[in-house]
Amino acid sequence: MNKYYQMLSLVMAKGKTQTNKKGGIKYLTNEVLHLTPADLLDIFETHGIARKKLKTELNMFQAGITSTEQYRAEDITWWDYCGERLKNSYPTYLEKLPALVERINREKRNSKNYVLFLGETEVDTNQAPCLSLVQFQIEDGELIVSAYQRSSDANLGLPADIYHLYLMARQIDIPLKSITLFLGNVHIYESNLLRTYELLNGAQGVKFELNT
Repeated sequence: MNKYYQMLSLVMAKGKTQTNKKGGIKYLTNEVLHLTPADLLDIFETHGIARKKLKTELNMFQAGITSTEQYRAEDITWWDYCGERLKNSYPTYLEKLPALVERINREKRNSKNYVLFLGETEVDTNQAPCLSLVQFQIEDGELIVSAYQRSSDANLGLPADIYHLYLMARQIDIPLKSITLFLGNVHIYESNLLRTYELLNGAQGVKFELNT
């Protein structure tokens, strides 16, 4: 069982229950997911991830594109509920990433913690980023990526964030040592519990419901 499935299994087995405005959830707080390149390969080989769409999405985020119609033109439809534009959401912050990557590649300072902050407080938004901070560090010639997620939909959001972080790391000209996610709240929606059980028991083609 890959480390992503291990996290799903942990939430299913030990998660507490709660109801919020999106419905019932099973959740855990303050979990850590530490992934080496071998762990990432294991996840990408054993779990279906929309790699092409997620790569396109990250490129559009970094370009600062906010129009949901433009995402829809690339068959990225999961932002439709936000209306015409992503307001103070991922593109607002990830458009700063290319400049940060360029700086890291230029400086490559072992003593420097390169940090990208996402999601300012007290701003009007139709989808606050669930990914709140990404930190890049260089240790003995290898790249360490650390990320804090305030909230993580374990079925849809978490695998997408893992792949996005991997794509971010690939933009840096340093071998990747690890990606570690600190999950403030990792959860499975009640509507996806049965499907998660089926996935963990080897079912193929499992589709999860988007809760908005």
